[in-house]
Amino acid sequence: MIQNIIFLVLFLTIALPIGIFFITEFGSRAKRFKFTLLMNIASFFGVLLFATVFLFSGAAFAETASSSTDLTDQGLKFIAAALSTGFATIGAGVATGSAASAALGALSENDSIMGRALIFVALSEGIAIYGLLVSFMILNK
Repeated sequence: MIQNIIFLVLFLTIALPIGIFFITEFGSRAKRFKFTLLMNIASFFGVLLFATVFLFSGAAFAETASSSTDLTDQGLKFIAAALSTGFATIGAGVATGSAASAALGALSENDSIMGRALIFVALSEGIAIYGLLVSFMILNK
């Protein structure tokens, strides 16, 4: 029953901002889009966080106190591993984008610096590998 209610609320967090976007006439289209997107993201992740805390806490299904903490620890391990990998790959993408565009600009002026430019692009890709290694260390602990 509670899962159906949370599913309905999650659906409304997506549908209501889009409906408000098409019904309202305040500001320009870009302002309405930004407001709708921010409202959608905030409400969706707020409800998702609420649902995660109350639905997947593990207390209702626990047989003993130790299994409840084991289940919570295991879940937090997976969340930490996912966050470390996700944020590292996002950072690597941002770093690679800026390093590669700067390398292309430098190569257009001087062709002899190609090796040095590729090293900086490869160093920025190493950030994603470090995040992946950290997530493996978290999961094997």
